[in-house]
Amino acid sequence: MNLVKKTGAISVIALAAMGAAKSAQAQGAAQRICVYDLLGAAGDLFNMAKDYQVAMQRHGVNIELKGFTDERVAADEYRTGQCAGFIATAFRTRPFNAVAGSIDTLGATTIVRDGKIDINASYDVVRKLVQTFAAPAAAKLMVEGAHEVGGIIPLGAAYPIVNDRRINTVEALAGKRIASFDYDKAQAVMIQRIGAQPVSADITNFATKFNNGSVDMIAAPTLAYRPLELHKGVGTKGAMARFPILILTYQVILNHSKFPQGFGEKSRQYWAGQFDRALQLVKQADASIPPNVWMDLTPENSYKYTLMLRESRIDIAQQGLYDKRGLRIIKRVRCNVNPADPECSTKSEEDWK
Repeated sequence: MNLVKKTGAISVIALAAMGAAKSAQAQGAAQRICVYDLLGAAGDLFNMAKDYQVAMQRHGVNIELKGFTDERVAADEYRTGQCAGFIATAFRTRPFNAVAGSIDTLGATTIVRDGKIDINASYDVVRKLVQTFAAPAAAKLMVEGAHEVGGIIPLGAAYPIVNDRRINTVEALAGKRIASFDYDKAQAVMIQRIGAQPVSADITNFATKFNNGSVDMIAAPTLAYRPLELHKGVGTKGAMARFPILILTYQVILNHSKFPQGFGEKSRQYWAGQFDRALQLVKQADASIPPNVWMDLTPENSYKYTLMLRESRIDIAQQGLYDKRGLRIIKRVRCNVNPADPECSTKSEEDWK
């Protein structure tokens, strides 16, 4: 009798274990995603990633998050297989998908109308690109080898920040020291084109180099202004020019073999739905910049900057440092938002394969 009871108990335990195993198999083992955030696990992006973690459980995927304040380390952990995915700026994700990484190229999403920056239209370009890439028709473009883009959201415009307001024209940049991320070779090419001096930097030290006077200019989003104490480098003579060199994005990269089939598309659609939430954070950061720090360029100089960025972008693409397919898609979206731009009557960036 005792043996029957024990055997029955063992059977119940065995059945429970089998049920748990099937449940775990259905859910899948937790996949680690490395998340770069300037503030680590205390930052806004990490908080958004936590909501993503919860939302993806509805699709049967368990995600474990690991925060990083150095995106190089996050990318390396993904590259070495310690993470099944990672979230970082497109400067770090571009090697894993060049088409999506093209969003963060020089002037690619900047809209200028009548010599004035139209920042809302510029974000509309990014929004339409995010929606385009999240659509099922773009699924093949979002996969390169083992890597798949799992989502894109805006980080904000990268504005020129200078230590002297007199650096307010393309000509005035000649000879100036400008921070250049050494893992994005396109930056150095552009800086050299205008006769300035690129100074090697990365996400961990570019602000320090600006604040201590080692460089005369950096480009950064308003979200970085307070956390990186950029007011120290701006001082009483510097400024933030209201001209977006490019619009930065955070991008999610996944090893698609670690996730169920079709998960990448669900993930992209989720993040596309977070666009306005991310943009609201950007606008709050824009509003937090002291009014006296902003500097507006003249219409003439805005045009010169636009032309300089366009010429640099085309030249850099011809050198193979930018993806021509991505730039072709971006131009179509840019001209959809701003069809009156003279570039829209030209074939530049359109006949690339």
